[in-house]
Amino acid sequence: MIRIALAFVLVAAMIVAILAIAGEPGRASVVWLGWRADMTAATAALLTLGFSLVATVVWRIALWAVESPRRGARMRAEIRRRQANEVLTRGFLAVAADDGSEARRLAAKAADLAEETPGLVRVLAALAADAAGDAAAAQAAYTAMLGFPDMRLAGRKGLMRLAAEAGQRDVALSHAEAAYALPRTARWAWRALLEARLEDGDWDGALALVRSGVERKVVSPLVAERARAALLAASAPRLEADADPKARAQALERASEAAKLQPGFAPGVVMAARLLAMDGKVQKAAGLIEGAWKAAPHPALWLAYRDLRTDETPRRRAERLAGLAALNPGHRESRILSVEQALIAGQPLAAREAAASLQAEPLTARTAGLFARLAYALGEPDEARMWTTRGLAAPQEADWSDLDPEGRAFAYQPADWARLVSAFAETGELVHPRLERRERTMTELPELPALYADSAPLLGDANLGTLVYPEAYDGYDDEPPEPPPDPPPAPPPDRSPRVARLSTARRRLANAPRAAK
Repeated sequence: MIRIALAFVLVAAMIVAILAIAGEPGRASVVWLGWRADMTAATAALLTLGFSLVATVVWRIALWAVESPRRGARMRAEIRRRQANEVLTRGFLAVAADDGSEARRLAAKAADLAEETPGLVRVLAALAADAAGDAAAAQAAYTAMLGFPDMRLAGRKGLMRLAAEAGQRDVALSHAEAAYALPRTARWAWRALLEARLEDGDWDGALALVRSGVERKVVSPLVAERARAALLAASAPRLEADADPKARAQALERASEAAKLQPGFAPGVVMAARLLAMDGKVQKAAGLIEGAWKAAPHPALWLAYRDLRTDETPRRRAERLAGLAALNPGHRESRILSVEQALIAGQPLAAREAAASLQAEPLTARTAGLFARLAYALGEPDEARMWTTRGLAAPQEADWSDLDPEGRAFAYQPADWARLVSAFAETGELVHPRLERRERTMTELPELPALYADSAPLLGDANLGTLVYPEAYDGYDDEPPEPPPDPPPAPPPDRSPRVARLSTARRRLANAPRAAK
């Protein structure tokens, strides 16, 4: 205001100076209370402007004096607000540092200072009690939050966590259900309910929860789709074991839907293909596996694909597997399958050529076993023993060790399915629960002679495919090879037997199913 007045005075003074210089000063007379003053117009203008400026200054001083108490109150409030913000900041930092005593002291101080943010004070009080290990105070603080609509979700989460830590599962679930029923809910409530249903093996309840989560936009459509596929696959084995034909048909329907939702989810595809093959729909099962191989090759897929037909020679079986590998030739599983099908066909030289691309990879028990079988098929027992020895110390592959060629792939218990569903829904990763628990898994390493012995008499002219896969040949189309000559007499006791046995880790899945190892 004062600056504006000064600007007007300066402008007026310039105008008066210009008039005076121009020789037209003008006349002005002022009569007031019997007094008369005659002066030039320029002088009158300057006096008027000066008086106006003085009046403005006096008025502003008067207003400043009148507003001093209010201004002082605002200043004190601002100082208090700054102090409250500082105390709250330090309190949350103390909670983050797990300094319970300091956090509680700052929470009590914030309750006196932060009158404008009572919500933050309550949150800090609850977190401070948690950090201090005072469960009763924390529960009281979280319970107090339930009285405020904007804080009910945070209160429910805190109460759920306290109940879970105390081992009160039902109470924790009740808080999660109450939080999920709120108009504005959070993903943690949905997640807690989903884990509870998975733990109980309630696949149908979990499917309903996934559908409601998508409708309420609690989870993304991608996570929901993966969860649905895994849950459908998890519910199929129970229905398949039911004596009711309708339940068996429902198992096939669910497995097929799981394969359709997520072609890269091997358990669903393998289960659907097996059920289709049992119903005589071998061609449809083969197409399902081929589509899955294009999306995400997995060892279980080619094993299931191999066992769709059991009335074929090794050569024909190898041709079918070669066609499967050609659907996704650049993938690691396709390169491994190329080695496998060459061994089945009795072509060790082609198998060695296909295995060249695997030499540069980090060694695992699976690849070591593959190289050992390849070396034995090539008549190199010493090389085979070397790979077997290296494979004993090599790490397992999770995607391989969950398969039992003597039984059914992915023959999981409900707890294993729960872990598999949870991991696949969140990350799209196919985990192996038993391997995570460090339980004993199958080995890819063949059983070779313990001592050094020449394997030439054992190999002879025999079909290498039947050596590597002793049960893979049924002799339907091709004439089987001539039986080898009678073995030589038994050696003296101090000599090692010249008997070489390979692992039966590649037996057909079409045999009578047994529980997975």
